[in-house]
Amino acid sequence: MQQDAARIELRGSVWMTVDGSSLGGAGRVELLRHIAEHGSISQAAKAMGMSYKAAWDAVDAMNQLAGEPLVQRLVGGKGGGGTRVTERGMRLVRSFGVIERAHRQFVDQLSAQAQGVADDFLLIRRMGMRTSARNQFFGTVSRVSAGAVNDEVELSVPGMDSAIVAIVTHGSAVELGLTPGAEAFALVKASSIIVATDEQGARFSARNRLQGTVSRVEKGAVNTEVVIGLPGGAAVAAIITNESCDALGLAPGVSASALFKASSVIMGVPA
Repeated sequence: MQQDAARIELRGSVWMTVDGSSLGGAGRVELLRHIAEHGSISQAAKAMGMSYKAAWDAVDAMNQLAGEPLVQRLVGGKGGGGTRVTERGMRLVRSFGVIERAHRQFVDQLSAQAQGVADDFLLIRRMGMRTSARNQFFGTVSRVSAGAVNDEVELSVPGMDSAIVAIVTHGSAVELGLTPGAEAFALVKASSIIVATDEQGARFSARNRLQGTVSRVEKGAVNTEVVIGLPGGAAVAAIITNESCDALGLAPGVSASALFKASSVIMGVPA
């Protein structure tokens, strides 16, 4: 997460339902308050900024769902009738006020931890991402070198000494919003990783070179999965032939490097 991002705050509202049907929330409770105050649904509707018909539709819906009248029409009398909120309706208004205050306190307490919650939420979403690429690196774009057709994008990943370098089309970079400071992820298929052990004097055209120590070797009938642990705690997995694994003497504890081309990196951004 970017440390200089604006403060995140949480907001919420209480909504009542009866057997899955909406009884209403703060708006309808406020309508009941205005009806109780004015003794007139037309005045209550005016105070709420809603039409007379919409107010009565809301009242009829509440009366029906509550199973007993919350608002009653008064017929005749000196003033020609009106409306009143029943004792059951007033009790609902008072109870909703208590619930709303408790809910607001809960949300305020949660909001105090909003930044951490937001970070964890993004992490959970990342963990739930499904892709066939064995290697997934999440970080922040640190540099973009624009070209006529392709752009070179560097992704700084927490816990890694060197950035991941990717080559993407200029159009994709613009569409994904790959600019310095943007959050992004890099995907690299395990079959695109080249494993090297003795690099003394060797020179490679592969743009990415991650040095570490073999942490796990899983042999199959034809191929072997090799996992290289990186100094910062990250890891990179490669699929190589069994013959190559034996020739390189790959086993847990052996120093090794993972090399892959910048064109083998797929870039993406959080949804």
